[in-house]
Amino acid sequence: MHYSRPLFPNLPWLFLLPLFVWSVGCSPDRGDTVVFRLGHGLNTEHPVHRGMEKLAEELEARTGGEVRIRVFPNEQLGTERQSLELVQQGSLAMTKVSSAVMESFQEEYKVYGLPFLFDDGEHMWEVLDGEIGREILESGREGNLLGLCYYDAGARSFYTTRRPIRSPADLEGMNIRVQQSPMSIQMVRALGGSPTPVPWGELYSALQQGVVDGAENNPPSYHTANHFRVAPYFSRNEHLRLPDVLVIRTALFDGLSGEHREAFREALRVSVEYQRELWKEAEEEALRVAREAGVEIIEFDDLGPFQERVRGIWDEVEGTVVGDLAGRIRALREE
Repeated sequence: MHYSRPLFPNLPWLFLLPLFVWSVGCSPDRGDTVVFRLGHGLNTEHPVHRGMEKLAEELEARTGGEVRIRVFPNEQLGTERQSLELVQQGSLAMTKVSSAVMESFQEEYKVYGLPFLFDDGEHMWEVLDGEIGREILESGREGNLLGLCYYDAGARSFYTTRRPIRSPADLEGMNIRVQQSPMSIQMVRALGGSPTPVPWGELYSALQQGVVDGAENNPPSYHTANHFRVAPYFSRNEHLRLPDVLVIRTALFDGLSGEHREAFREALRVSVEYQRELWKEAEEEALRVAREAGVEIIEFDDLGPFQERVRGIWDEVEGTVVGDLAGRIRALREE
């Protein structure tokens, strides 16, 4: 197992103490009511945020208000990496992050960062809803990052400001924004681009000002963050399907009564189903809005050139935990 070191080990945290007291992970509200605070980086229009709001609604109803969740969007409580560190430290109860960010905290999540791992969305959900997906969620238990569920984050593709990407050769000389993910950095480099980590909240201005030439993400995020207004080329090569992961501090979940844990699981199930339906609608809407705004959407009949360029990444994980998981995932489609 691999646990992350603090991002800013020498930062004087004293000036942040009021925020930590105010946003303490789990606190009494009234009587025996417990409130979990959940921080994430998406805006309130995003289907994943709405899925978490559904979770809060369902959990409160199923526990008679005894267990509640307060959701703080838009990086109010920190970036994804910072939020994970706060959960580990006990200053925040829950967070939602991309599986790519989890890679630096838990080795097993790196498997989702392998390019072209899944054949399609159906294959992905077969894995995430099955034994392998649950095993990976549980892998962070001892590091105080217990995975509760996966939310649909679709397929990620490239979008750019100056010219479209029709082949890997078009990435040459481009600065492409990536998440703070070792696998994503490796992938963009293998494809010929220059990977440039930029926090999500700063990406619009980075695209607008030419700090980066493009990024890679799913259609709803491209739409809700208004990136289509400054990056008018969307190349649907769908190189990654990175799920979003809802994470809780292990001791907080285990500390609930059996009845409340079961209510939590049922609320999660409803939330996940609701969010997946929202995602389908959001993806269709995002592409419609982009087309109407004049975005050039590039489709691909053959992804072979992209797949060939990233083959070395697959070779490097052979014989590792990540390689073993990848083999099991691919075997599901070969049975």
